[in-house]
Amino acid sequence: MASNFNKSTHIRYFLRCLKTHLPTAYTSNDSQRMTLAFFVLCGLDLLGALEANTTEDEREAYVAWIYTCQHPDGGFRGFTGADLGEERTQDNEHWDPANIAATYFALASLVILGDDLSWVKRSQCLRWLKRLQLSDGTFGEALGGEGDAHSGRDMRFCYCAAAIRWILASGTTEEEDIDVDGLVRFIEASQTYEGGFANGPFHEAHAGWTYCAIAALSLLGTLHPRVKPRQLAQPWPSDDSVERMLGWLVNLQTSLLQEEDLSISDSTEAIAQLGLENEAQQTPVESTQVLSPEDPLTDGVDAEPLYDELQWAGLTGRCNKVADTCYTFWAGGSLTILNSVHLLDQGALRRYLLEKTQHRIGGFGKLPGDAPDIMHSCLGLAGLAGMGEPDLMPYDPSLCLSMQAKHRLESLPWRQRCLSDRGRM
Repeated sequence: MASNFNKSTHIRYFLRCLKTHLPTAYTSNDSQRMTLAFFVLCGLDLLGALEANTTEDEREAYVAWIYTCQHPDGGFRGFTGADLGEERTQDNEHWDPANIAATYFALASLVILGDDLSWVKRSQCLRWLKRLQLSDGTFGEALGGEGDAHSGRDMRFCYCAAAIRWILASGTTEEEDIDVDGLVRFIEASQTYEGGFANGPFHEAHAGWTYCAIAALSLLGTLHPRVKPRQLAQPWPSDDSVERMLGWLVNLQTSLLQEEDLSISDSTEAIAQLGLENEAQQTPVESTQVLSPEDPLTDGVDAEPLYDELQWAGLTGRCNKVADTCYTFWAGGSLTILNSVHLLDQGALRRYLLEKTQHRIGGFGKLPGDAPDIMHSCLGLAGLAGMGEPDLMPYDPSLCLSMQAKHRLESLPWRQRCLSDRGRM
């Protein structure tokens, strides 16, 4: 089977998602429309197909919809359904909060659409973001009725905060900037003995949390000491932490693509059906066995894995889990940020995506045989872009944006002035 990247089919898939109704399965995600919008726009951005397949009026309409989700006190909602409008009062405003994830997705989507962010309530947004930070350096998802941050200690929110800060070029005034040192300390404390990052200290390492940690440090300028914007007490990373992290990430590549079909009870039943139960019961199991030097240790066992099993090797989020399309980005994107994606078997990873989870109607499924969905389709493209897929735009793995969109943001005059002011501090 040829590993063909079906670009035109992917473009049609994302355009259907953008311009027509989504399948019924997305109904429960109505409050996450901003998230879905980002994945669709990002997919078209990576394919370099957004401007060629949408009119200027359509793009302006998308921008206008995003701004209707902007909260009057800063930040963005996940959808317009929470906007109370003129009915909003001090008693019910906690039902109409801005959301940290929706704010990142809104800003990133505006960047993709070529907006200059001039209608973003920048100062209010940054002050709102600062209020979301907790004493341990982490961030809540939204402000509650008492004005306090809810749902903290989540590495995803830490990443969103770092990305919002980077996009809006914060750091020019102390009143508007977050506690960067506190955030970095929390991220550092979340690295496990294996090398990956967990959702917080003393938890299990996971590829998704690891990406959020590494990308956040990159956006904060603290990933590499030589480019960090300020002096930290303990610059991260140390050589040992980097080696452990790289080793852990590389070992997430696996040829295990599907869960085993048989459970223990199923295996027992299968043995009985084959009439082998008596043989199994009569086979003696010795408590000890002494091997002489002449005994072949590989007798009856393949010394090398079958070639067919190694043709496809995806990435997983944790040890002993099957490969999943999205981890091509979460784990692969982490390695791309660290300039180490070459450590993976990129040929086997590409074949996994294009021959196992790429769908005939476009997009990618989570697992082989699955129908495509918006998130896995977008992140599958991002994983391929990180490996230099020629039919995709070069992209920035820390922001999950094409380099074209990132450079357009960096060229905005107001942003350049903010960064210039920060440099004089």
